[in-house]
Amino acid sequence: MNTIVLDLETKFTFDEVGGRDKNELLGISVAGMYDYQTGKYITYEETELPGLEERLSKKPLVIGFNIKKFDMPVLKPYLHFDPSTLPMLDIMEEIQNVVGHRIGLDSVAQTTLGAGKSGDGLDAIRYFRAGEMDKLKKYCLDDVRLTKELYEHGCKHKELFFMSKYGKGKVRVELNWEMPTEDKKPDAQLGLF
Repeated sequence: MNTIVLDLETKFTFDEVGGRDKNELLGISVAGMYDYQTGKYITYEETELPGLEERLSKKPLVIGFNIKKFDMPVLKPYLHFDPSTLPMLDIMEEIQNVVGHRIGLDSVAQTTLGAGKSGDGLDAIRYFRAGEMDKLKKYCLDDVRLTKELYEHGCKHKELFFMSKYGKGKVRVELNWEMPTEDKKPDAQLGLF
């Protein structure tokens, strides 16, 4: 199955690069990936990103959480092609399309899987700046694992959950995802309907 789950960690904060509209300036400290073809998790430090580009050149379905508006714009300066042309399933966007607002990975993971993130993006930047690459890679792959498990849960059970910020308790998001097979190539963009 030509499918990967992808997450990136950055070297800089939004404040350091002049705002949220300058993702391409954030720089990549580490990229984490789960590859369904090999069944393995892998990380790429900035100097190893040509290896990620090689995998992306095979046009996999790329699954992530906020990948369209964050990860892909951050990744774009490192590639020799536009990553927005890849087939993608952005779990955050899928949920936002249903409920009308953004929901964080931790809320969806905690409510759906009973397990949450091991930190936040600022922790990742601190690990990078302290040279704690093992901690950084673990943090990134923890997010990849959560995203993978949410994707698989959504495919199997056709639903994900999150806790409402507005006092409505646990909210169910109905999905219509299917795991791609080798016989079926993913559409350029996957959606709920």
